[in-house]
Amino acid sequence: MVKENFYQGKTVLVLGLAKSGYQAAKLLHTLGAEVTVNDAKELKNNKDAQELQILGIKVISGGHPADLMEKSFDLVVKNPGIPYDNPVVFEALKQKVPVITEVEVATSVMESSIIGVTGTNGKTTTTSIIYEMLNQQRVSGTAYALGNIGVPASQMALSLKPIDDAVIELSSFQLMGTPTLKPNIAVLTNLYSAHLDYHGSQEAYEQAKMNIVVNQTSKDVTVYNKDQPHLEKLIKENSKAQLLPFSRKEYLENGTSVKEGQIYFKGEVVAKVSDIFIQGFHNLENMLAAVSVAKLKGVSNEEIQAVMHQFHGVKHRTQFVGKHKGRIFYNDSKATNIEATENALAGFHQPVILLAGGLDRGNSFDRLVPDFKKHVKALITFGQTADLMVEVAQKAGITQIKKVKDVTEAVPTAYALSAKDDIILLSPAAASWDQYDNFEIRGDTFIAAVQDLINADQKNL
Repeated sequence: MVKENFYQGKTVLVLGLAKSGYQAAKLLHTLGAEVTVNDAKELKNNKDAQELQILGIKVISGGHPADLMEKSFDLVVKNPGIPYDNPVVFEALKQKVPVITEVEVATSVMESSIIGVTGTNGKTTTTSIIYEMLNQQRVSGTAYALGNIGVPASQMALSLKPIDDAVIELSSFQLMGTPTLKPNIAVLTNLYSAHLDYHGSQEAYEQAKMNIVVNQTSKDVTVYNKDQPHLEKLIKENSKAQLLPFSRKEYLENGTSVKEGQIYFKGEVVAKVSDIFIQGFHNLENMLAAVSVAKLKGVSNEEIQAVMHQFHGVKHRTQFVGKHKGRIFYNDSKATNIEATENALAGFHQPVILLAGGLDRGNSFDRLVPDFKKHVKALITFGQTADLMVEVAQKAGITQIKKVKDVTEAVPTAYALSAKDDIILLSPAAASWDQYDNFEIRGDTFIAAVQDLINADQKNL
């Protein structure tokens, strides 16, 4: 028994297969919709496409036929990465056909509580910590980490029970298509400038983020970063929920905050800051957001402390890769914007040899000059933004600067410039799409290059 079923008998176009499109198509089919899937890639030998066809779902691939929208669709469910100026999406909107994302379908039929997590940075880490805390010594039900973290919400939508929790990481791309989304708890980690090439303006990006709170009522809760006045202003303008702020800079009597090395929740000491294994002020903020949710859900202080000790971070997010001859390697490939790289650099006290560069979105990197001056010993740069990164390093007075082809070449180049106790950090400050399909592949390439370096060194001993 699902919460509701708006989709029974509807004709739905799922635009873009991938993981989310595949799961959305299956869910919609189960809910009784007549589903057509369209993908620009040729899917003739694609196993997922073949499975959908066996179910009776029509699959059109190898392009977007000009007459596709001549069929009278009631709804379009698009892959979040497909821009709104895509011809099919444009035509659907012209015909006033609603265009939504997969997570909208999933959340509309979920019976569990919904905890939505968004923000420019820290979404995945915060989602992961909440997931761990809510499952720590849990007696009934289960928390599931879903959404942008890698598991489509549609995959679990019909399996969740009222005693479960869906902890859903939500990107601005996903939130653009969620007209009825109403999390019981909404979490906003922070808000910076990002994805302007997709949204067109900072205002549009911010409004997409606010979709996580606009449908909340006084029975719901919005957890947000009070250290950002502009974010707090947006929250107060858009949310009708109970507001629960967190801050690492000031003590909050009615929020989650830090004072004299202790983490407080509404005046109660929950843990020590030193209990947190992962370093950096950005991770402290992520932890404060997670503590807020855990306390709202009744998790004990002892269980919260256990997770603080046990949680060693998320892959590709300032991930410890290894240590070799005193050099320490970290993979922060998820740092696809300037703020994420600033946060990563701030977490280290040793000299950093920084590997950075990637897709050129027309941004200036001059904001990184102070961080480069304070933390960076040498820069190894690659990708479309390499020349811009060189300029920043020169302004910061860095003399050791190398331009290389890619991440694979960057690792041995960085090692050659390093000394014992140096940090060799991949934190690109840019998206990966100029050279790699996604940041995961970029990060995995870095990890492989580090391992190759270590193996080669050991052979020469």
